[in-house]
Amino acid sequence: MTAIFTVPDMTCGHCEKTVRGALAEALPGAVVAIDLTAKTVAIEGDAAKAEEAIREAGYSPERAAV
Repeated sequence: MTAIFTVPDMTCGHCEKTVRGALAEALPGAVVAIDLTAKTVAIEGDAAKAEEAIREAGYSPERAAV
């Protein structure tokens, strides 16, 4: 299942790299798609773990309605 989050405080390439790294650590092998312009993160896998990983990286994810 794909989980989509809006991450309003993800503003630059460094932010994207940080979020991508946190997700790779929490959900190894998961497919992650980040759209920095739209400030969205889509991930295949456990949505709760993904949200927790993004928060622990210092960002404020909001689950997007699908």
